[in-house]
Amino acid sequence: MANKADSDSDPDSDMTPECDSCFLSVSTNLSQTLRTRQLLIDFDGGRPILSLRAPPDLVNFPSVSRPRWPSECEVISDTIHHIEWDPPEPEPFYQLTGCERTPMPARKDKGKVVYFTDHAMKHAYFTTSRFGGSKGPIKNATYDISESDLILEFESRFESGNLQKVVQVGVYDYELTLRTDMYTNKHTQWFYFRVRNMKAGETYCFTIVNLMKSNSLYSVGMRPLLYSERAAKEKGVGWQRIGSNIRYYRNCNQDKNSVPPTLYSLTWTFQFPYDSDTCYLAHCYPYTYSRLQNYLRCISSDPNVASYCNLRVLCRSLAGNDVYVLTITSRGASKCEDRMKKTVVVTARVHPGETNGSWMMEGFLDFLLGESEDARLLRDMFVFKVVPMLNPDGVVVGNYRCSLAGRDLNRNYKTVLRDSFPCVWYTRNMVERLMTTTDVVLYCDFHGHNRKNNVFMYGCKNHGEPALRLRERIFPLMFSKNANNKFSFKSCRFQVQKSKEGTGRIAMWNLGIKNSYTMEASFGGSTLGDRRGTHFTTQDLKSFGFHFCDTLLDYYDPDPSKVNYCLTELSALRRDLGIDSEFSVSDLETRYSFTVALLFKVDCEIFTHILYIDMCLIGSKSISLLFNQSFFINNSFLTTSPLLMSA
Repeated sequence: MANKADSDSDPDSDMTPECDSCFLSVSTNLSQTLRTRQLLIDFDGGRPILSLRAPPDLVNFPSVSRPRWPSECEVISDTIHHIEWDPPEPEPFYQLTGCERTPMPARKDKGKVVYFTDHAMKHAYFTTSRFGGSKGPIKNATYDISESDLILEFESRFESGNLQKVVQVGVYDYELTLRTDMYTNKHTQWFYFRVRNMKAGETYCFTIVNLMKSNSLYSVGMRPLLYSERAAKEKGVGWQRIGSNIRYYRNCNQDKNSVPPTLYSLTWTFQFPYDSDTCYLAHCYPYTYSRLQNYLRCISSDPNVASYCNLRVLCRSLAGNDVYVLTITSRGASKCEDRMKKTVVVTARVHPGETNGSWMMEGFLDFLLGESEDARLLRDMFVFKVVPMLNPDGVVVGNYRCSLAGRDLNRNYKTVLRDSFPCVWYTRNMVERLMTTTDVVLYCDFHGHNRKNNVFMYGCKNHGEPALRLRERIFPLMFSKNANNKFSFKSCRFQVQKSKEGTGRIAMWNLGIKNSYTMEASFGGSTLGDRRGTHFTTQDLKSFGFHFCDTLLDYYDPDPSKVNYCLTELSALRRDLGIDSEFSVSDLETRYSFTVALLFKVDCEIFTHILYIDMCLIGSKSISLLFNQSFFINNSFLTTSPLLMSA
């Protein structure tokens, strides 16, 4: 498979392949004659220009971010910018009424196609890349639309955008089709697109018709996001949750055994705030590769930060985009003192559609690079190796899960195919080298979760050594105490499944890192404490990065009282539940949360107890702890049960 980026020379060069081949031969022969690979030879109109090769890990940010795209991708030139803004009050979940309607799907010969882009279908696999995508004029993806028409104008051919086709099926009703991850026929969940030519005060209905997950937080109150450029300019208002009549359902024209796989739809109604505005809709708060580059440019230009933060390029992706790594630690009196420090490895955005991972990462870096006493103490105690975006190619093209190899990178940490999966290969290689010289005490990969609310962690159960029993659960339990209205310890799991051996979490655990985690932040929000029933904001997501740092200080406090307290609490919980050692509250919660939630979601009546659990699996004592009270209030399902609250 051809997977190399184009030459780093001018992407708009008009040189013929024959000329390129001739010049490359001259350059190679001269390098061999001089016995050096440090000399670069470029040609300007046939005249040789000599320069020195830059160090491979040197960071050189362009004045304007220009990510590399697959060569077949059409990319509009518009600069997309969104202001940061948090609502004055947490935005509530949509309250399901049970009366949400299911739009009738349009017949194939009905409706009007108003937007269509097909760049994802031009090649079966990745070949080459260019700065800014395809060369040549950008085709018009909209059809016969003028400002006088009542037809919305759609666009998604910008960084991280995803929308393939739109069909107008009514005056204000539209069916939307998302693009699958490039070079695959799977993974439709992330959406992010622009809309113009709207009319304020009219109720529009959008239905995404090709989603692939059978369960979604949209079924339990999550709402889509809308950004208005006019609201941002005039009122300083950014991304807002919108939507009524929200329903997530299996497409009615398919059965469970259909081929291709069963598809699902998401429908909602809403109103635009202004006439003729420019608006964006998204699954979660977008966080692009260009935003990361701008953020890293700012911190690397700060001389104070530069004294304890070293920014380098870990590797380059298939498309040739830089994968950055930060080394953060205070400078010791000697190299020997630095080597005595413990190391913490933190990564994010292996799944490009999980933008909440990047917001958590930014919060983590904001805290760690700050001037607080706690930040200084962390830098004195640890060496942090941070890879803020593992899958830049997927982020750039708007994939949900895969890289340009058409594979999930978080199932390929065991790979030996460096050239096909460079981002995870080099990350694992970095950790392996670290472990030969230092004690890597914790690894955490930041993710987003589409089917459970709250924040929680997946860890690895340490078998065998009695001294390590329950130890992997202490860090998540401490985290839950630092963020008790957002982090659910009862949603954490600690299993090492064979099917997940290629994930970063288990691969690092197998290398010997006993505290190896995935931290999952919901696309929805919290069901806990004073934040119950509200969506997460970008500031909430950043705060999880702050809390991660707080929890590190608690966990590695020289005074062991906090660790001992948590161990005592965990032992008591395990004893009180009376569950076999292979099971936990979290295991039961994950397995049954959606089953039970669906059982309760029947019309709008009052229920007291409905139990549907295999009685052979858990005892009656466990049931009494998991199912306390459950009822409907104001047509909405509420429960004090920790199991049902997670749904």
